Amino acid sequence: MSKSRLEAFSDGVIAILITIMVLELQVPHGSNVEALRAVVPTVLTYVLSFIFLGLYWNNHHHMLHAADRINGKVLWANLHLLFWLSLVPFVTGWMNESGLAPLPTSLYGVVLLLAGFAWLILQATLIRAQGPASKLAAAVGTDRKGKVSAGLYALAIPLAFVHQAIAIALYVAVALMWLIPDRRIEATLSS
Repeated sequence: MSKSRLEAFSDGVIAILITIMVLELQVPHGSNVEALRAVVPTVLTYVLSFIFLGLYWNNHHHMLHAADRINGKVLWANLHLLFWLSLVPFVTGWMNESGLAPLPTSLYGVVLLLAGFAWLILQATLIRAQGPASKLAAAVGTDRKGKVSAGLYALAIPLAFVHQAIAIALYVAVALMWLIPDRRIEATLSS
């Protein structure tokens, strides 16, 4: 089974999700700094969500680049990931609309955590399809970064009810962790 159709579909879904989020941004009401200041939290949550979707898109590309074949299980695992990613615009909008209230801020973390688990499922399914001695299996290794990310999300979810800024700081920490490119796959493929 060719992976090009899976890549094209996933790219299209992520592009649509980013488009949905940008269309939710409201133009400031007024032409002064105060009007702009009023939309700063909304723009910042958009930027964070954009970064997360971009990180998934980038890493998805690298992971599929290392794959030689896909099967039906991979297709379903990929759809599972795309389902959780499709909820990012919803939780981003709810967080903005609520003024970063505890429940929406916590639910943002739940969606990110479940997208992370879906990523791990997709990764494991792809590795099974390639075989345990595949380049992808060698590149992924123990995936410490993925496990730390899941732990930070799991910590942020209840902390959103203590103080939303702590939860958001943890979400930002995960994004920053992944902004440093994960060169495992590139290094494995080039060696």
